[in-house]
Amino acid sequence: MKKHFAIFSFVLLIVGLCLTPVFAQTSGSVKGVCKDTDGKPVAGGLVIFANQDTGQKFTLNTNAKGEYFSLGLSPGNYNVTLYRNADDAKANKELFHVNKFPVTLSDNTLDFDLKKEIEQAAKTQATNPEAKQAAESNEKIKKENATIKVLNEKIIAATAAMKAGDYDTALTTMTEATQLDPNRDVLWGLLADADRGSALKQTDHAEKDKRLAEAITDYQKAIDIKQKALETASSKKPEDAKQLAGYYNNLGEAYGRANKPDDAIKAYTQAAQVNPDGAAGYYFNAGAVLTNTGKVDEANAMFDKCIAADATKAEAYYQKGINLMGKATLQGDKTIPAPGTVEAFQKYLSVAPNGPNAQNAQDMLASLGSPVQTSFGKKKAGK
Repeated sequence: MKKHFAIFSFVLLIVGLCLTPVFAQTSGSVKGVCKDTDGKPVAGGLVIFANQDTGQKFTLNTNAKGEYFSLGLSPGNYNVTLYRNADDAKANKELFHVNKFPVTLSDNTLDFDLKKEIEQAAKTQATNPEAKQAAESNEKIKKENATIKVLNEKIIAATAAMKAGDYDTALTTMTEATQLDPNRDVLWGLLADADRGSALKQTDHAEKDKRLAEAITDYQKAIDIKQKALETASSKKPEDAKQLAGYYNNLGEAYGRANKPDDAIKAYTQAAQVNPDGAAGYYFNAGAVLTNTGKVDEANAMFDKCIAADATKAEAYYQKGINLMGKATLQGDKTIPAPGTVEAFQKYLSVAPNGPNAQNAQDMLASLGSPVQTSFGKKKAGK
């Protein structure tokens, strides 16, 4: 008997050595499907799980079917919030939320079906204040989504009308849009574009001035709304600066058309400060306004700023050269160019040897008796 017992113990030892170690599971998984108030999948949405014990957050994305899935969530109670997209999450515009959802070590499923939630809330809201509040919140979201849909349709229609030169239709459409929602900068910006475009088609000076004044007012509204939004935003995106600078640039053009060059220069300068990457274009526009008002020295200072921001901006060299031509003097029958004139035209030809003003630049150099210099070498100018 003792011998048999010893053999049995040895077999158990061998079996024990052959077993694969088993580790305890320390986290669970979560999954679910998200649907909006129309029963459609919330594609591209965000589901945020916030652990109420540790403060740890998990941000999950929904696919085209509104599905989300994740491993690695530690057990505990989570507040779970559904957002339509990342921007709504930043603005804390939630679609729905569930508090104290328990995550265990196994598979955990949490679906969001806003349509069913509204229907259920309608049945219980009389006796459940929290359900009533959720129903009201969802109804508000539904109305907002419907408004956004209408606004997008108006934006598309107005943009198409402006491309076709039908600014009156664009004006009517965007006026309706701003009345629906006066708190969106893009609506005021497009309305201002329609104002400015329609003003340029007017033959009556009084009507033209009136519409330019309206464009200036609407651009300023767009700027104020955008600036306020940027001041309160938790993070800023590069396209936000470009959009704000675009409003300032268009405001500058409207001021220039309205014969208010000082205001135009101020607007263009602000555009350059807001979006330094586009500064060359804004400074060039400022130089053009100053050139048109006869302030060539100030205009060339703006063209120099343009060149400093982008040395490949060929037209800045050409316009600077044209302005300097007006400062040329005569000594007998010989034209003496102002300092920098020849260099400006030569630089234009170097940057844009086949540019739209290449022939004009060569003719100007020829009239000054200066050799034409391009990236391809020198060419002796004629008399």
